Amino acid sequence: MVGLQILIDGFAISSLYALGAIGFTLIFGVSGVLNLSHGSIMVAAAITAWLAAGDYGAGSLGGALAGVAASVVLSFATYLLVVRPIQSSRAIPGEEKEIFVLTGTLLWGIMLQEAMAYFFTNSPKTVRPLIAGVVNIMGVRTPANEIVTAVLSWVAIGLLWLLVNRTRAGKALLAASINPRGLTLLGFELANIHLLVWAIYGVLAGIAGVLLGSFLGVSSDNVGTLTASAFSIVVLGGLGSVSGSLLAAYVVGYLETMTAYLVSPSIRTVPVLLLLVLVIYLRPQGLLGRR
Repeated sequence: MVGLQILIDGFAISSLYALGAIGFTLIFGVSGVLNLSHGSIMVAAAITAWLAAGDYGAGSLGGALAGVAASVVLSFATYLLVVRPIQSSRAIPGEEKEIFVLTGTLLWGIMLQEAMAYFFTNSPKTVRPLIAGVVNIMGVRTPANEIVTAVLSWVAIGLLWLLVNRTRAGKALLAASINPRGLTLLGFELANIHLLVWAIYGVLAGIAGVLLGSFLGVSSDNVGTLTASAFSIVVLGGLGSVSGSLLAAYVVGYLETMTAYLVSPSIRTVPVLLLLVLVIYLRPQGLLGRR
């Protein structure tokens, strides 16, 4: 029975991890940015959904849409106010811009975290689930919202796959991650490509944040953990590798779930960190990374 519970819970949390990490790795693959405000954007989406559904009577669906919209707005703000000014600055040497962007997104994330703590306190907020109730799966009572979380995560991932592989804009994103200079020679404007990828990232981070808020609940104190989790998954899978991030998300999700059930919830992240150190030592490019 415990094994089946681990299988179900691990699949749900791994799907959520995959959705949260795939946007993170997409941003890096296309624009070369490691966005360390990732956790703040996810938590802001969840808090917005909680606020809209509760205080403003928007309902579960309305709150979820408000949360995703807030994530998109913050995603654009991160790019337009932090990332692009640094990337286009002539005062910063080219070889130092990457570390400046890294530091800038980190500080931006801390500012967002402190603002959320100030206005909404750091007490946990639980987003109203889209579907209430409990489902019995082979004797294991599972919240219906947990199943919805896994399904919606994979629907979003599937739609992203269709966008990237079946549309002209998606193929331009893929080309930008491989050869941005060649893409500009074909007449594409890189600035527009970057705006598109940040918009997609905002939607993915928003959905992940709202689902996380309804599944486990969030607070401003979760910001660092969420960013570190996404970063660990992306490094473990291979920087810029979407398929690697998906694989790593399930490795991390199931490893944490098994540790929580079989050992102790308080040390659920320890085996993941040990695995990350081992992979970095033996295969620095990650599980499916090329560089």
